[in-house]
Amino acid sequence: MKKIHLIGLSLLSAILLSLAWPSNGFAPLIFIAWVPLLFVQDSIGSLALKVKKPSVFWITYLGLLVWNILTTWWVSNSTVVGGVAAIVLNTLFMSITFWLYHFSRKKIFKNIGGEFLLIFFWLSWEFLHLNWDLNWPWLNLGHVFVSQHTWIQWYEFTGSVGGTVWVLVMNILAFRAVKYALNLSENRKQFYIASSLFIALWIVPVAISLQMYTSYQETGTETEIVVVQPNFDPFSEQYELAPAEIIGRNIAMAESAMTPNTEFILSPESAIQEDIWEERLSASQGLNLVQQFVNQHPHAAYLIGASTFSIVPKGKETDPAARKFLASEKRYYAYNTAFFVDTTRKLDHYHKSKLTPGVEMMPSWWFLKPLRTYAIDLGGTFGTLKMDDERKVFSKPNSLVKVAPLICYESVYGEFVTGFIKNGANIIFIITNDGWWGNSPGHRQHFDFSVLRAIETRRSVARSANTGISAFVDQRGDVFQKTPYWEKAIIRQKLRINDRLTFYVKHGDYLSRIAVYLAVFAFAAALVKKILDRKKAA
Repeated sequence: MKKIHLIGLSLLSAILLSLAWPSNGFAPLIFIAWVPLLFVQDSIGSLALKVKKPSVFWITYLGLLVWNILTTWWVSNSTVVGGVAAIVLNTLFMSITFWLYHFSRKKIFKNIGGEFLLIFFWLSWEFLHLNWDLNWPWLNLGHVFVSQHTWIQWYEFTGSVGGTVWVLVMNILAFRAVKYALNLSENRKQFYIASSLFIALWIVPVAISLQMYTSYQETGTETEIVVVQPNFDPFSEQYELAPAEIIGRNIAMAESAMTPNTEFILSPESAIQEDIWEERLSASQGLNLVQQFVNQHPHAAYLIGASTFSIVPKGKETDPAARKFLASEKRYYAYNTAFFVDTTRKLDHYHKSKLTPGVEMMPSWWFLKPLRTYAIDLGGTFGTLKMDDERKVFSKPNSLVKVAPLICYESVYGEFVTGFIKNGANIIFIITNDGWWGNSPGHRQHFDFSVLRAIETRRSVARSANTGISAFVDQRGDVFQKTPYWEKAIIRQKLRINDRLTFYVKHGDYLSRIAVYLAVFAFAAALVKKILDRKKAA
């Protein structure tokens, strides 16, 4: 196959992947989107040893780069440098993963069979991308089905990782079917088998999911929640208006929608914009205004976001999150914080613990430490933030409702969210500020993760976004009262709590962990085979 044809196949995969991706994509295209790239690898890997071969890495990189650009271009709305870096690096890591698959398949199976190795390597890559400093798991393949949430009710057993396995197995079967069809006279039986398996593997999981969806019955106590969408421009007024004015709008909107049965009120991430020192919480004007409001409505508790700071304890000065005062040798921590305010006046709070790379966290590895000075300023607190070690759960006195307080980017991480559920949370509250990306697919894709987390954990979700989308999601993933983007909105809904632990909550990303071991074994076997082949040739 000529190089130009290989490049065309790579670009075809990019187009199919992009057309499948939410929020406006056609998800079933994902089942054939990898087929052209599989043909690229198969063609190059099958060439004789002495033939000059095109580079699998660079041809794959081109297609994956186009996919990344077409689906996550909106990152550059907040920062051009950060957007370019995210796209270039994400494509690089994806291409390395595909090359590892190519190398291992060629060495172990001589490029005859062995396509299943892609599952091990790709799951390992997605697992790494969920758990290292440069995390950006936006394009993990299992996320693609959020627009078809009635197809993936079985995520309560596998998490979104199960969706990635489904996608890759389907593509491998489609690749086999097409390959057999190209020489149908000699491979008719194999073609029918591969095609039949492809159809069956599409129908059976969907049928099981639809049955789960229709039969699922929510149980548990109802709780009434008010969600505020104040709609402050995050590039200007949110950081320029007086904190009292910002809190005033949130409180006035909440009060207009409350009833005597309202138990919880949500305002978005960073709604309190003042320098709050955790050693002196009582001095915060914003927190005092919220506390006064709660005292006037003692049946309700308020979850609201803020930026906070604290002095670094002695002996912790080398912590990567420690910042130096300009006029002092002392150091301090900065946090992205969620406050839970009720009549007890405890001012319980949780610090965001899955941080946005390049904005709230810079890699702490020694060779990347110089990059720490280039953190992206989006108007609020930026640079490496301090995180909580514990997944805290909030509750009012004598209440059955236990709240998981997720802040923004944290809703992307399935296994991370299960930590709150294991600690007793029976409902999920998300506070975020999605205005940085403009009216683009970014804020819609971010909202979609709420649906996945609801299905995986079987927990209802209430979501407050500064500029949209705010909404409620039930335990089946159905969405209610989805608000428009860049408009003030106030919504109220009753949601049910649930204390049952799903299989996924109990076991997390177990499929990914199995895949990591298998990928390491496969790559090690490929290296050994390469060494033995060289010795044999010598």
